[in-house]
Amino acid sequence: MPITPIDAAQQSRSAPIEAESIDAARRAGTDPSQAPRELKQTMDGEVFLKLLVTQLTNQDPSSPMDTNDMIAQTTQLASMEQLSALAQSQQSALGVGQRTAAAALIGQIVTTAPTPADPAVTGVVTSVTFGDGEPHLLIDGTAHPYSSIAAVAAAGAKD
Repeated sequence: MPITPIDAAQQSRSAPIEAESIDAARRAGTDPSQAPRELKQTMDGEVFLKLLVTQLTNQDPSSPMDTNDMIAQTTQLASMEQLSALAQSQQSALGVGQRTAAAALIGQIVTTAPTPADPAVTGVVTSVTFGDGEPHLLIDGTAHPYSSIAAVAAAGAKD
């Protein structure tokens, strides 16, 4: 097949590509015409199913996926989902345990662990607040996180 050279008239009709936009796209590592996509760092059931469906749609029809491999992958998916549910259940149980233990400290004398920013505080817990994270204990009008408690004593106890 003969190769025909491009004449100057054809070159001037084509849309010019600006070198700056090519360099910017090269530096960014993305196509500037596409919106940035969100990176997913975890492998959940949705990603696993997408991979499985992609694998099935792109498989060679003359040698389809082994049934044992498919069953093994499905079992792995079920195991992964059960482990995720177990982790969520344990996190919920930890939260309930912290709330119960923090509420039991009302009326008790507690001492917080010193930090580089705050010295240790000893006082009677007057109330407990529950937010999104861990419970906070109100000691002498100041809220302290439950995880900062270093010691607990009965209200009538002496040092």
